[in-house]
Amino acid sequence: MAIDTFPTATELAFPFLRSNDRPHKPRTRGVTEIRGPYYSVMGPRYLEDVLETMGEHVDALKFAGGSFTLMPEPALRAILDVAHEHDVLVSTGGFVEHVLTLGPDAVDQYIDECARVGFDIVEISAGFISIPTDDIMRLIERVQAAGMKAKAEVGIQFGAGGATTPGELEQEGTKDVGAAIELARRALDAGAYMIMIESEGITEEVTTWRTDVVNEIVGALGIEKVMFEAADPEVFAWYVKNYGPEVNLFVDHSQIVQLECLRRGIWGTKSLWGRVLTYGGERAA
Repeated sequence: MAIDTFPTATELAFPFLRSNDRPHKPRTRGVTEIRGPYYSVMGPRYLEDVLETMGEHVDALKFAGGSFTLMPEPALRAILDVAHEHDVLVSTGGFVEHVLTLGPDAVDQYIDECARVGFDIVEISAGFISIPTDDIMRLIERVQAAGMKAKAEVGIQFGAGGATTPGELEQEGTKDVGAAIELARRALDAGAYMIMIESEGITEEVTTWRTDVVNEIVGALGIEKVMFEAADPEVFAWYVKNYGPEVNLFVDHSQIVQLECLRRGIWGTKSLWGRVLTYGGERAA
């Protein structure tokens, strides 16, 4: 049976049990974006179940691999409608990389179609392709002109995306973190609402995590405008442990509960049990 009204953060069950304070939606920190259809199918009824129970803890839904192009438009619109009913933004994911190979006219048509169908965010990524930085800025401006949010993805790994093996990525090589930071700064200056940090080359498909890269990015950009891809529980647990519950993270939709338990400080592994805390209250002006 459908829930008529979704509870706010102050109306969750067992309100007498203390948990960490979390900003109400729309949040600018502690943002959780979840992966939609890709590794598993997700339709509107499945998503309705997810968001009726956990929608308070989800800020955005991201498609992957252009999966939305495989759906009938009514089904796609139904998914977007369910997300919007629960105050969840919907992102295209980085499919523009494929569209760019089809030429400028296709890109313009793609952006306009995303706006028409009802997407909120168009991700601008270039993990598989090489594109001039100025063109990335033009894409950000084009997305914003169409009335949507632009989200720029940056990283240090050439050939990132599509679950490429560590051996293949090692042969591709990595980029300088300083160049990634400069690209992120330019994207923010151009109006990008958020920077997605690609996990490959940092915590995914590597033999040793590049935590030094994360530290440099946070030191240069802070955490409010940066979101980290954290595809595995040990990865998002590390981010929460080192940068607190207000770090912005992208996880699979199957991991919402586990991540929110860590953010709220109500459950966790041995290294995090009872150690994730917030002071609460309003910040001083």
